[in-house]
Amino acid sequence: ACVLQRPRGTAPLAAWNPPPAPTPEPRMKEWWIQVGLLSVPLLAVYLHIPPPKLSPALHSWRASGRFFTYKTQNIFYRDSSGALGSSDIVVLLHGFPTSSYDWYKIWEGLTQRFHRVIALDFVGFGFSDKPRPHRYSIFEQANIVEGLLGHLGLRNQRINLLSHDYGDTVAQELLHRYEHNKTGCVLINSLCLSNGGIFPETHYPRFIQKILKDGGLLSPIITRLMNYYFFSRGLGAVFGPYTQPSAAEYWDMWTAIRTNDGNLVVDSILQYINQRKKHRDRWIGALTSTSVPLHLIYGPLDPVNPYPEFLQLYRKVLPLSTVSVLDDHIAHYPQLEDPMGFLNAYLNFINSF
Repeated sequence: ACVLQRPRGTAPLAAWNPPPAPTPEPRMKEWWIQVGLLSVPLLAVYLHIPPPKLSPALHSWRASGRFFTYKTQNIFYRDSSGALGSSDIVVLLHGFPTSSYDWYKIWEGLTQRFHRVIALDFVGFGFSDKPRPHRYSIFEQANIVEGLLGHLGLRNQRINLLSHDYGDTVAQELLHRYEHNKTGCVLINSLCLSNGGIFPETHYPRFIQKILKDGGLLSPIITRLMNYYFFSRGLGAVFGPYTQPSAAEYWDMWTAIRTNDGNLVVDSILQYINQRKKHRDRWIGALTSTSVPLHLIYGPLDPVNPYPEFLQLYRKVLPLSTVSVLDDHIAHYPQLEDPMGFLNAYLNFINSF
């Protein structure tokens, strides 16, 4: 047998021992405790966080308005008497996702020109009811405008419409009905549009809007987790760099959305983007075939309806419409970013016919 011998001059081989097994670390807390600790705040957010209290300015806005009932929905509106000696009436149609409060900076100026200045919060917005589940549509919002004017006894009065964003599409539907004598409720004397998605092909919704309108099962979760920080960041992106809302203005906008849990219906309301595509011919056709005086007030820094693409198409499709282009730094909310420029542009239009 061959016997291995240790070479001379070498140390004896130590007996081989396996390395000691690692000392087991303290076991992690039970997984369900970890999940529970994470779930408690998320569940609290998901179920309900009370809306913020109204600021004095927003409280005054609501206190100066009233409600009327459309079917089963309570709809907020303001109706101010203005200039003596004038019989003109203007109805203001706000945009998404805000409310009639968008018009507060030009309200007094309008009352100096018009006999009556009227604005409403569409269903799902501001201080109006925000039912869920509910099939929100531009057609319903147009019905509500007709209902409000009937409530105010103005069905046979000629109305000037001033609209913005989402309100532009409601105005287009009202114009279609007027031109085709569909209801006869709103006799339109003039229409002024501003920074709305009139043409689906030149309208670029924000990323979160795309997610919410097509998010399926994710949308209700996202809307419940929506908070002031993400709201203000998202909305600030459609304002110009030098015309950002103040912290108080952001908070008022957020408060109006959160009233009646409006954040929970944002995804349902956003179906208007799909409705614009589906009814494009109806709503653009209303503009191209009308004899009603048309005007556009446009903030050219708008990322949602960008310059020059939007404006070139508007002038091509509606060559008879007059246009006011505001300063280069004015973006998607011109009535808030440049209230004097917006008001002057509108009054010049109204006084031109």
